Amino acid sequence: MAKIKPSKGAPYARILGVGGYRPVRVVPNEVILETIDSSDEWIRSRSGIETRHWANAEETVAAMSVEASGKAIADAGIAAEQIGAVVVSTVSHFKQTPAVATEIADKLGTAKAAAFDISAGCAGFGYGLTLAKGMIVEGSAEYVLVIGVERLSELTDLEDRATAFLFGDGAGAVVVGPSTEPAIGPTVWGSEGDKSETIKQTVPWTDYRDGIVERFPAITQEGQAVFRWAVFEMAKVAKEALDAAGISAADLDVFIPHQANERIIDSMVKTLKLPESVTVARDVRTTGNTSAASIPLAMERLLATGEAKSGDTALVIGFGAGLVYAATVVTLP
Repeated sequence: MAKIKPSKGAPYARILGVGGYRPVRVVPNEVILETIDSSDEWIRSRSGIETRHWANAEETVAAMSVEASGKAIADAGIAAEQIGAVVVSTVSHFKQTPAVATEIADKLGTAKAAAFDISAGCAGFGYGLTLAKGMIVEGSAEYVLVIGVERLSELTDLEDRATAFLFGDGAGAVVVGPSTEPAIGPTVWGSEGDKSETIKQTVPWTDYRDGIVERFPAITQEGQAVFRWAVFEMAKVAKEALDAAGISAADLDVFIPHQANERIIDSMVKTLKLPESVTVARDVRTTGNTSAASIPLAMERLLATGEAKSGDTALVIGFGAGLVYAATVVTLP
């Protein structure tokens, strides 16, 4: 019986570069209030959101991804031809096939990189990061581009008082490559499909196509149920990720949770008992909830503003529709 030759990958993987793209149009709460009965004070107190970015016709999922990816590749100091795989997490690319990752890989000038999309909602970046780490350690790619990108403005019901103010558009990308020391910890991830009704698309695309409904499908959620789950269950997952990495909250420099809601972020900080010295990402205030894009966008902003620095130890955690979640500890690029 023939023996298969073992893979020869890198001993470890790390994030080498990060890039982000936010659409040109900035949308304040006042615009949202044109279609719902609420107030700026209520929106800020409930979510922390002051503004969000909405894409124009030219700022497609692919176009935003290419912009963010170009920055990440430059930040990593490599050439696009060295990218061996492109992983895109999105729920707002409206072509079932082909994967938008293939278009992005081609426009970036990769040398026929493997390319595919994943659908893991707000945990998608963590899922993609875990896949990238596996490819590099296994040896199927030397560098992997992980993109989180959304145009959630197209899936927002502007008359739904519970969600109209939440969502924004944007793209965040990281380049993951080889490392001689651990820089991406074990991932604690999973799903709770019994809670799938708490965040979902209102109706299938086929219902709209067949005229069963007249309104285009949108994202809806049970706000209180999601809040309780995120605050109590995801704090436990975050603690498990710290334990898996062999560190404590006191060892952290940065906390980058999914930018869903500032009240959730504040509650997780309190539950985890994070020291005041830990920098906490609050990109949600001006970017809104961008689902899969929120963690890399927040990471990029923290590094750009100097609130975080290269080499810092960061806990990242994403959670959302599914319900799905993914948390890990990383060394910032």
